Amino acid sequence: MEVVVTKAAAEQKSVLRNLLELYKYDFTEFDPEDVNEHGLFEYPFLDHYWTEEGRHAFLVHVDGKLAGFALIREIESDEPVYSVAEFFVMKKYRRHGVGRELAFDLFNRFPGQWEVAQMEENEPAQTFWRRIVDEYTKGSYQEMTRDDWEGPIQTFRSLP
Repeated sequence: MEVVVTKAAAEQKSVLRNLLELYKYDFTEFDPEDVNEHGLFEYPFLDHYWTEEGRHAFLVHVDGKLAGFALIREIESDEPVYSVAEFFVMKKYRRHGVGRELAFDLFNRFPGQWEVAQMEENEPAQTFWRRIVDEYTKGSYQEMTRDDWEGPIQTFRSLP
């Protein structure tokens, strides 16, 4: 199984928009968001990934087939902190190492401080991210909570 992660070009924005609909549909199990009058969930920040500094959109392909995406954003503080804003692997590719390869690729692309947050209700995501971050860091990470987020947040430093 060949997993390839590429930066999403502006011409691929509609592809990402379509995948975001699938992602947000999957998320209704944990987030009670409804579709709009056109039957779409929408993602209000999508355009920002091509117009704002510090936002990065990626697509993942498995054996040449589109399999998911990741959106990464840089949070400015004393030093940039990279945050997984959205992360999606289509169900047929889950539990085959695709998410792991995508996550590791992203961590390696952006050396520095990272945060990976999950919603309190999303226990499958918590299990996934704890395992992935633990493996990537060889156990050298911290988990915390913050007043501005309901759920766990793993923090760690990736190396070049």
